[in-house]
Amino acid sequence: MKLLIITLFIAAFLSGCFLSGILSMYFCNKKIRAAYENILWKIDRILGGTMLETAYDESLGSAINERLNRLAGISQGRKEKAYKERDSIKAIISGISHQTRTPLANIMLYTGLLSEKELDSETKILADKIGKQAGKLDFFIKELFKSSYTIQEMVALHPEITEIEDIIDISCQQSELAALKKNICIIKEISPGLCYADKKWTIEALANILENAVKYSPDGSLVKVKTILYESFLCVSVEDEGIGISEEEQGLVFERFYRSKPARKEPGFGIGLYLVREILSKQGGYARIKSQPGKGTTVQIYLSRYQMQK
Repeated sequence: MKLLIITLFIAAFLSGCFLSGILSMYFCNKKIRAAYENILWKIDRILGGTMLETAYDESLGSAINERLNRLAGISQGRKEKAYKERDSIKAIISGISHQTRTPLANIMLYTGLLSEKELDSETKILADKIGKQAGKLDFFIKELFKSSYTIQEMVALHPEITEIEDIIDISCQQSELAALKKNICIIKEISPGLCYADKKWTIEALANILENAVKYSPDGSLVKVKTILYESFLCVSVEDEGIGISEEEQGLVFERFYRSKPARKEPGFGIGLYLVREILSKQGGYARIKSQPGKGTTVQIYLSRYQMQK
């Protein structure tokens, strides 16, 4: 009988210890979970730009707050430094652009005027060489600027409601000289309309598309630019009669530095369409390509007709 009582007592004692251990682990895990949730909440506040209150005592919570505030301060300082460096580089590139375009344009203009005069054969050859080298320099400077915009992430847009006619007219003007050299006619079928776009950067995007249309089209062909109004978007379509793009490459041509195989015969670095995609996506737009090898290409850009919510 005594042995039974002792056995029951020991069993009850062990059961109590077991239950006590389980309850202790349960409450301990709850405390740990609460502590982790508190740390996550603090990290979320720091990521949101709100500094934490620090009591400056010897508690662990105060130490964590102080370390997180220091990390936030370091991160903010580095972010501000990066912004300043970006703005400095942007200003330098803009300055170089304005400083080089005018003298280079003058060289090309004067060389063209010189070539039209009656010259001896040797002088004419030299004038032609100067013109070709100036053209190459102009091309590489433009590609350099496009590349710097994408690498330094300098495409800072400020879209607003604007007339699509102005964007198309200026973009076409930028491609007129190249089109004239190849006897290509740019035909515009434009309906008046408003779109939500950054005028400067959208002109850059459309000019890149027109530049490609002229570059990859045969002499004496047509490039058609037209607008299509939809309920939410305004579409600008650029159709050429050029070399075309295979179906498997149509999803790749908007990647940075990618060039389709037929396009590699012409000078370029594969930046133009990448920049187009970046510009459109940052103002709520997008682009599509319809093409067949040897049957031309149609590039359509879609711009919102209404102001997007920020």
